[in-house]
Amino acid sequence: MVMNDEQLLRFSRQIMLPEMDVIGQQKLLNSSVLIIGMGGLGCPAAMYLAAAGVGRITIADDDFVEVSNLQRQIAHSHSNLGELKVKSAEDALKGLNADVEITAIKERLEGALLEEAVRHVDVVVDCCDNFITRFAVNDSCLRHSKPLVSGAAIRMEGQVAVFDSREADSPCYHCLYQDGNQDESCATNGVMSPVVGIIGSMQAMEAIKLISNIGRPLRGRLLLFDASTSQWREMRLLKDPKCRVCGSN
Repeated sequence: MVMNDEQLLRFSRQIMLPEMDVIGQQKLLNSSVLIIGMGGLGCPAAMYLAAAGVGRITIADDDFVEVSNLQRQIAHSHSNLGELKVKSAEDALKGLNADVEITAIKERLEGALLEEAVRHVDVVVDCCDNFITRFAVNDSCLRHSKPLVSGAAIRMEGQVAVFDSREADSPCYHCLYQDGNQDESCATNGVMSPVVGIIGSMQAMEAIKLISNIGRPLRGRLLLFDASTSQWREMRLLKDPKCRVCGSN
């Protein structure tokens, strides 16, 4: 699909960036992204990807909008209470960019459904809130050689990283987390609303970099944010040769 005059005007502020240009914007228009979870991270990630011009976005979540979500899940509003999150989010994304093609999956992504969803996209953005799903998404991305943008936020802290099995020396999510603490959730520990916005926006930025081939994506790097001090830290991530998922042993 070639951009029309309206799209050239809509995305002109990005196109004027020398590293982006028309070529990079066209790559976004022709791309497809899977976003897993339409909560605190998924909402800003999806909204910025739609606004930036990604052509096809698949959103997946089996949950419904509750009043406790409205503090941080900015794609949903009071009028959406009781609706499926994917329906509420689809309406919000279409409001930002009527040209974006949205596929809404109102089921929990697992098994064959997860495999099918991952297989047909260019980038996977993991915005879920549990380790079981994160590990399953990581495994599927490895099987289908799809780059994975992973984010998490809790309390006053957040993190984002890119795991890209297309690069031989790239670690996978399981290299970082051998086991998951199932008790770490916003429901039990709380979260400051702007933190999820910051991390979700960073996930959108990393997806755009991967798609448009600009900048230096967070491959092999973990970015940590502490909202209480407004400080960022970066950790280098190494591939674990003994990793049971991506290792050689």
